Amino acid sequence: MNEQLITNQIEDIKSKRAIRSFVLRQGRLTKGQQQALVNLWPVYGIDYNANSKVSFDTDKPLVLEIGFGMGASLVEMAKHTQNKNFLGIEVHKPGVGACLMAIEENQITNLKVMCHDAVEVLVNMIANHSLDKVQIFFPDPWHKARHNKRRIIQPEFVQLIRQKLKSSGILHLATDWQHYAEHMLEVLTQAEGFENLSPTGDYIPRPDDRPITKFEKRGQNLGHGVWDLQFVNK
Repeated sequence: MNEQLITNQIEDIKSKRAIRSFVLRQGRLTKGQQQALVNLWPVYGIDYNANSKVSFDTDKPLVLEIGFGMGASLVEMAKHTQNKNFLGIEVHKPGVGACLMAIEENQITNLKVMCHDAVEVLVNMIANHSLDKVQIFFPDPWHKARHNKRRIIQPEFVQLIRQKLKSSGILHLATDWQHYAEHMLEVLTQAEGFENLSPTGDYIPRPDDRPITKFEKRGQNLGHGVWDLQFVNK
């Protein structure tokens, strides 16, 4: 796909920003989360700035996680994968505060976080062909049909991610909502430039490098399924 076509798709995304994939339902911040946002943000946080690119002190492969929730699995990955840098984006402040606390507690130096709309961060602050991996785990499924248009996994968004991934970069998705899994598979299968890493052409077993969250364990105990997808930027 040529750069002009990708640029046009990005402009399409910008023009559709009235329809967002998230709703800011800010829960109450605990005292610890509030203090973390004040005291730890200057150390581990990155402010949104449309005129600058995200950078790390060390030159390592860069993994981006969009929508990290409370940050438990992201912190776990960063802690056990010191040879990579991690950037997490989350719009809900309690989750950001909790993640900052966990980073400090574990003395993690290869993880930074942002609290902003991921689409705007991707468009303005992530250099093209700079990401080794993008992971989106358990995004809001917007399960009602009239809300499906709010799902973050859409053709234009997938192409924006592709522009930011290096050649052979990986897009890893996971969901516990089967209809959303089917939607993700359809979008990625039809997306130009991506190849499914599943030998069966659909889903993969949970990779060892994706920690199981407490939420996921509860779901498994109730018999809920989880679907992982990995596609490579050819």
